[in-house]
Amino acid sequence: MRALWTPPLILIASLFAATVEVQGAGEEVPAVLTPKPSPRPRINGAMIFGVRPGHPLLYTIAATGNRPMRFAAEGLPAGLTVDDQTGRLGGATTVRGEHVVTLRATNELGFAERKLRIVVGDRLALTPHMGWNSWYIWTVNATDKIIRDAADAMVANGMINHGYAYVNIDECCWLVRPKAHVGGGPVRVVQAQIDANRRFPDMKALADYIHSRGFKAGIYSSPGPSVTNDEVYVGSYQHEAEDARRFAAWGYDFLKYDWCSYEDVAGGKDVAHLKKPYELMQRELRKLDRDIVLNLCQYGMGDVWTWGASCGNSWRTAGDLGDPFQDIPNRILRDGFELYAKRELHKYAGPGGWNDPDYLLLGYLRGPHGPQRTPLSPNEQYAYVSFWSLVAAPLIFSGDVTRTDDFTLGLLCNDEVIDVDQDPLGHAAHRAAKQGQGEVWVRELEGGAKAVGLFNHSRAETSVVASWEELGVRGRQTVRDLWRQRDLGRFAGRFSAAVPPHGVVLVRLTPAR
Repeated sequence: MRALWTPPLILIASLFAATVEVQGAGEEVPAVLTPKPSPRPRINGAMIFGVRPGHPLLYTIAATGNRPMRFAAEGLPAGLTVDDQTGRLGGATTVRGEHVVTLRATNELGFAERKLRIVVGDRLALTPHMGWNSWYIWTVNATDKIIRDAADAMVANGMINHGYAYVNIDECCWLVRPKAHVGGGPVRVVQAQIDANRRFPDMKALADYIHSRGFKAGIYSSPGPSVTNDEVYVGSYQHEAEDARRFAAWGYDFLKYDWCSYEDVAGGKDVAHLKKPYELMQRELRKLDRDIVLNLCQYGMGDVWTWGASCGNSWRTAGDLGDPFQDIPNRILRDGFELYAKRELHKYAGPGGWNDPDYLLLGYLRGPHGPQRTPLSPNEQYAYVSFWSLVAAPLIFSGDVTRTDDFTLGLLCNDEVIDVDQDPLGHAAHRAAKQGQGEVWVRELEGGAKAVGLFNHSRAETSVVASWEELGVRGRQTVRDLWRQRDLGRFAGRFSAAVPPHGVVLVRLTPAR
């Protein structure tokens, strides 16, 4: 029977030998591996979502397929509704517990259904955050218009249809202290409230606009007196309660809280001192009548992964990947693969709290000479997104979202890869084997399947073997290529592939029936 045929390993290896086309002496030409979405409806994105009782909910049903499309949601708890035109779930509910809702998307070609578990309780961020952040393309130059254009672009290019949910402003949106008074207190306006500079004339209107496009809105501050070490933009130091209330009044849903100048007032570097500003802000956020996800941006100090979940929803595990620009590939290797394996970071991630190795630096970024393409090769970009998905990292794109090409969108919008990152079980991958410069990483998925990444850090094509013993599986397994979204056959005992230089083969193993 054809279903029981196991393809020869040499044939399977050949399927992966050309992740990208090669021209000249090692020059890679990007190859789009992700198939185009079907015109028929398909529901994507997270399958579990947390909200606190009585707090407003915003969840946009992510669905690909031809428009117009109609939406429905059966089994919503009292107080929640669905807009059948936009697919946005809204309202608020006080009914605690896990509510299994059936989502439906319908167009002229048919319909799709998917279950969504809405958990009304005390935990947010039950899957890693997905969205866009302004920093690595706009740095300190973001404006109200740039953020609005980003939200529009994420609708136009379809990212919203694949589960991307946040549009986040990064630093330097606040008032500036006069440089002659750097040693003085922050500039504050009425009743000690934080306020934006002239590039952001109306922060509430901006949040409202982001919401109107179907996204949640993210904002930025620092626990220190200013939001950068070398600039003088206002921070939240000694005004945490006022700032938290104002962020909520404006309608923001996410706060990136960046260590920055807090080092000048921290008083020490032991864990108690490192935790203090984040515990303080989290207490203030929990008093609000609005859910605000808290991202601890403190660069891995004090082994933050061991305590970050006690005072936040995600935590940076190392420094900025994009600084310096040309070192991005090396930093991904060092602060991604090597750090995660050495410190066994998979033990510290799970629903409600996630290791954050920084943003997805794809497409056009702010380089040394203005906007330029990422220094990552096409193979490295596939490996990068694969690793982030395996280790359950937030998928926050930080390139120029207004000029994404098919290759970049293929990296960002592969629903089978995203399903690995957003798996409801919330188990992060660990390194199962190291073979010279080859590595095998495995992630347990809900329902008993495994996501497996075969990585090659060398400059030459290398055969990498994933053995069942190392992966913790038994018997015949159906192996599916997640980037190409196609089954490869059934295998027993092991799976082997020729992995391109600095590349990856990302597969899903499911027990064969």
